[in-house]
Amino acid sequence: MSTRPPTLRMKRRYLLILIEPAGIIIDQKGLYYAVSEAATSLWGDAVAAIIIPAVVASDGQYVIIRCQRGTEQDLSVALSTITTCCDTHITLRMIAASGTIDTLREKIRRIKKPGGESLSLRDCMFDKKLFKIDQCVGQKIDVIEKGFKNTNRLFLTTEDLEEL
Repeated sequence: MSTRPPTLRMKRRYLLILIEPAGIIIDQKGLYYAVSEAATSLWGDAVAAIIIPAVVASDGQYVIIRCQRGTEQDLSVALSTITTCCDTHITLRMIAASGTIDTLREKIRRIKKPGGESLSLRDCMFDKKLFKIDQCVGQKIDVIEKGFKNTNRLFLTTEDLEEL
């Protein structure tokens, strides 16, 4: 069977989604059901059938979701209504949209290592306590308190950090 020429292929778009809070691992199948349910409950069966949402890939806290071209806005609105997946409270944030998966994977690589340096292994000070940086996305920083007891997770910005 020969492949279809580009003029007869379905036009698709891929959305890069960030799962928050950081450190939560979500099953792709469970996320697919949550996305499908959100699109159906918000837009109805007819529009959800036009959107054709599908979870294509996941990389840590980043997920790539496929939809029909022209329905990206409808899908991103439906994604913003998702609050739980697999009995876990989550928030889905759309980072980018593209026509190819490779472009989004390159964007994930650039986000994970801004300027070639990863901030995920550094230690920092906040409120005169030592914290380990768990994740750094743009100006947002997720830190975990170092210690054996009463470890806390904080969500800060780069301006909040103190010099060591």
